[in-house]
Amino acid sequence: MANAPGGATAPTDPRPPIPREIKVLIASAFVIAIGFGLVSPVLPQYARSFDVGVAAASVIVSAFAFMRLVFAPAGGALIARLGERPVYLVGLLVVAVSTGACAFAQSYGQLLVFRGLGGIGSTMFTVSAMGLIVRLTPPSIRGRVSSAYATAFLIGNIAGPIAGGLMAGWGYRVPFLVYAVSLLVAAGVVAVFLSNASLRPPPGTPPLEPLAVADVLGDSAYRASLVSAFANGWANFGVRVALLPMFAAAVVSLGAVWAGPALTLFAVGNALALNVSGRLVDARGRKQLILVGLFVGAAATGVTGWATTLPAFLALSLVGGVGAGLLNPAQQAAVADVVGQGRNGGKVLAAFQMAQDSGAILGPIVAGRIADAWGFGAAFAVTGVVLFVAALAWLPARETFVRAVERSEPAPS
Repeated sequence: MANAPGGATAPTDPRPPIPREIKVLIASAFVIAIGFGLVSPVLPQYARSFDVGVAAASVIVSAFAFMRLVFAPAGGALIARLGERPVYLVGLLVVAVSTGACAFAQSYGQLLVFRGLGGIGSTMFTVSAMGLIVRLTPPSIRGRVSSAYATAFLIGNIAGPIAGGLMAGWGYRVPFLVYAVSLLVAAGVVAVFLSNASLRPPPGTPPLEPLAVADVLGDSAYRASLVSAFANGWANFGVRVALLPMFAAAVVSLGAVWAGPALTLFAVGNALALNVSGRLVDARGRKQLILVGLFVGAAATGVTGWATTLPAFLALSLVGGVGAGLLNPAQQAAVADVVGQGRNGGKVLAAFQMAQDSGAILGPIVAGRIADAWGFGAAFAVTGVVLFVAALAWLPARETFVRAVERSEPAPS
């Protein structure tokens, strides 16, 4: 409490402010998201312009995630050796160059290679950002920071898919050039405003104790987080991006033009949920929000493939976004609780990211095969089941929140 004029005491906000370094990462995330939103609606159709089928077009989405998965261990080692900032910057530049190259691809094979190379840079800046957020964020505002970081992505994604869909009229290649430029802008923001000095620990501070994946596999919350990360990658980073534009194009009553608005409505629903989920995660805990988010996402995604009317198609996209918005801040806060601020959790965070990328790889491939054989309805139904199974995995898991606000290193149970 602080003294107010007249001798009265004025209430103060007990929550610490968001660190400056985290704000820089949030600003960079916004710039990155605008570019990513540009290419999402056009990527599958761009791949199909090289005369390939649904499954082959879906592999383009999986290739990016596959390279993220393969390079994740090496990325963690680079972070341990060089630090988060240089790895983050190099990662952005790698994605910028590879994305620009996609615009000049002359064959499906070239597009596949260029898009896959972008995954190497993506895992570099993603894991670097995760490490900084866990290390620099006070436990009592982890949900708030996760929500703010995710919101920055989503605000960019709200405008990005619409702009990307409009740019498709200029050709499929233009959005990739714009995305490459946006990544260069993001790298400039980080290079100027995120200094090496601000990231160094005080002189005399002992190095952080490394935390191995084996050390936390006994934690029920971490195991459940791996399952829900896999399901989230499968549904929201894989199948939705890869199959939804092709589903819209295949349904006469919808049309390819509605793929961008549908992805935008998913982002809108996500943003609406993030407005409240960050506060609820810090006030009431992680597990409850994770369960609600997974169940809502499972229900909305599972029936999307039978939504042949435009209102139903758009409404389900919105509800699916709400489910993701409830899930993501709570899930990330739970993982941060497991790692704690006093330990080097690079390998643990990389494993969590690898679980999500594994889902983003397998989801489009499996769902694409199912769509080719039995239709889009079956493909989205299977995706809904994957999210439902992840919710079941969280039912016996522990709540990490109480110990998180008392200590930065909760004991697994």
